[in-house]
Amino acid sequence: MGRRQSDPEATLCSTPVLFLVGLFSCSLVFAFLSVVLKPNAPSSFSEMESLATVEQSKVESDGGCCRGIENLELWGAAVKWGSEFKFNSSEECCQACKGMCSGTDGPCLCDSWVFCGNKEACGSKFGECWLKKQKDTLSPERQEKGETVSWTSGIIFGRGEGIVGLETPYGTLHIKLLPDCAPHSVAYILELLPLRHCAGCQFYRAESRGESWDSEGNHIKDASFGPPFALVQGTLEAQGATFKELPTEFCPTLKRGSVAWIGSGPEFFISLANHEEWKKEYTVFASVLPEDMHIAETIAQLPTTANVWNNINVSVLEKPVPLTLRRIKTSHG
Repeated sequence: MGRRQSDPEATLCSTPVLFLVGLFSCSLVFAFLSVVLKPNAPSSFSEMESLATVEQSKVESDGGCCRGIENLELWGAAVKWGSEFKFNSSEECCQACKGMCSGTDGPCLCDSWVFCGNKEACGSKFGECWLKKQKDTLSPERQEKGETVSWTSGIIFGRGEGIVGLETPYGTLHIKLLPDCAPHSVAYILELLPLRHCAGCQFYRAESRGESWDSEGNHIKDASFGPPFALVQGTLEAQGATFKELPTEFCPTLKRGSVAWIGSGPEFFISLANHEEWKKEYTVFASVLPEDMHIAETIAQLPTTANVWNNINVSVLEKPVPLTLRRIKTSHG
């Protein structure tokens, strides 16, 4: 898809590239042999890919993952006391919290969970699952954080909760955060929310669906997969704020409206199409509400200039579009 070019001499490194190509080819051969020789392994790359696709479909169809942040203890009013409520894994604790959501018509009775999963460090507290309720889920109360903390914590957003705004001159894109799938990514977004201005945050690349994807994001048969690549790309690194690279988290098949990091961030993009061809490549940490996708489409139609990043043809906005993160005071969707 292309990362913004940062090294003007990158195209001069032909010799190292040829060496890496050769090394990569050897790696493929080794990987293939490793698969063939491994007991009970799939017999071909296509079979492996098929198994991965089935597993990913399962994750996407049931609402997914249930993840938290290790070495973090969240505070808050307890709705289930961990001393009397124990599980074998953080996932089970997270699912118990999700189970206290009222489904389609209201907030969650539990919106945060804390689990002690290190037998040695937790001692008698091992397995304790504390289900809690925050005063403000967009600013969860933190008790302790660091390597000495034996707890794992996560937050849950119910219907109409966990929605923040990407404010632009063309309208506000309301995005639903996915803390149960990408907790580290969401924690970073929540850190940006208190900033009155996100100086430096902007969209700088915009490419329409062209003739390759229809208005619902479906790929048109026999059409190319770009360019244009059906996306708007930008950065969420605020000037003056220290950015720490984010870990790879939930990487599903990209759908129209997916909001994902490029690499470890802070560069990100909003997908205007279903990109099945980009399997498990990008951490998805949010999704744009369907009724706001017209704003992203508007940005994708703004004047651009052609450029080349790492041998990929891209369209760069003539005038970058500034954006600011905003709390959404009322329930939106």
